[in-house]
Amino acid sequence: MKKRIFRYLKHLSLTFLVLALLAIAFGLYHGASASFGHNPLSMSFDGEGPYVFYKNDSTLNVKYIKGNKNDGFYLDQADYSTAEAIPVRSFFALDATTFNFTVTADFATPKSTYNDGNPILAVSDLESGYKTFRDFLINNKVIDHNLNWTFGKGHLVLVGDFVDRGFSTTQLLWFIYKLEQDAEKQGGNVHFIIGNHELKNMHGDYEATELKYTYVAAMLGKTQANLYDSNSVLGKWMASKNVIESINGNLFAHGGLHPDIANLDMSLDEINDLLRSNYYTAPYPKANKTKTDLLLSTKTGVCWYRGYFKDDLTQEEVEKPLTQFNAKAIVVGHTLQSKVKSFYNGKVIGIDVKHSKDYHKNWPGKDSEGLLIEGNQYYRVFDNGEKEGL
Repeated sequence: MKKRIFRYLKHLSLTFLVLALLAIAFGLYHGASASFGHNPLSMSFDGEGPYVFYKNDSTLNVKYIKGNKNDGFYLDQADYSTAEAIPVRSFFALDATTFNFTVTADFATPKSTYNDGNPILAVSDLESGYKTFRDFLINNKVIDHNLNWTFGKGHLVLVGDFVDRGFSTTQLLWFIYKLEQDAEKQGGNVHFIIGNHELKNMHGDYEATELKYTYVAAMLGKTQANLYDSNSVLGKWMASKNVIESINGNLFAHGGLHPDIANLDMSLDEINDLLRSNYYTAPYPKANKTKTDLLLSTKTGVCWYRGYFKDDLTQEEVEKPLTQFNAKAIVVGHTLQSKVKSFYNGKVIGIDVKHSKDYHKNWPGKDSEGLLIEGNQYYRVFDNGEKEGL
């Protein structure tokens, strides 16, 4: 009897072990990971900021959070004229570093199309990882160790989802803001393409936002919806951005282009104008659908589409909208890949990979990757600055 029970338990244990291994393998295949080593500095608020809001048409209010849990928190704030360039700083608690830049009240809407033959470095889905992004740019010679722009007239393309799921959202957004200013002075460009998570924040959907920013909003006397609304500088700045751009014959969009978009007979400018006018309107099913609802849908919209990887598309269906916009290829994020790689005979390039996190580690660990385009050559680039042909 004892031997029979032992054999039963042995077989049962082996069955559970096999099932567990299969579950782990399935999870790893679909991008799952376990986090550990969480750094308590992730919830440090002393020096957090700046948070900049329009007090009225002529005045900006700049706020920094100061203090600690034991002594309490307070705001260090001041008012400035909207006519001036305001000197500000952003503090990053993990390595106690600060970068300086200036804030202005107005923003120009970016172009939808660029043709200059200069190199392009694209990366996506950094998800609030300021340090990860900063170090990737240093190692790939976009900036130096003092955070100065060194990419000349090159294009740095950020293909959406730079917010949520991390503790450095404010630092990362201001860093992109600073890089835009620095690149422009050198004749270069930073292209911040809006992803579905930027849209979620403008819609007031904070399901994927760390709890830290609930506390930040409360300390500021705001709600989370106020952090990126049209009364905040960061919100107004994000709302000026495009969802799709053509750079040297390559399209860049967070999700992608549904084949039926080619039937809308709309230019890139018209697509961007339509979606920009809806940034603060959450999508919902409408009884009387219009043709342009295709662009706003959370399934077929430019910021949400996963059809390249989830649907059984033909080569013709993939190329139909590319032909419409005279594009060689489309570069997308949004749908996780094991590495930067191309699909559909090089017409689609997926660059959403697992990046390391600022304040904790993941198992299995992953290093950042991006896409470098030089002329007609496409390269997979790594976080150590090395590259290989795609």
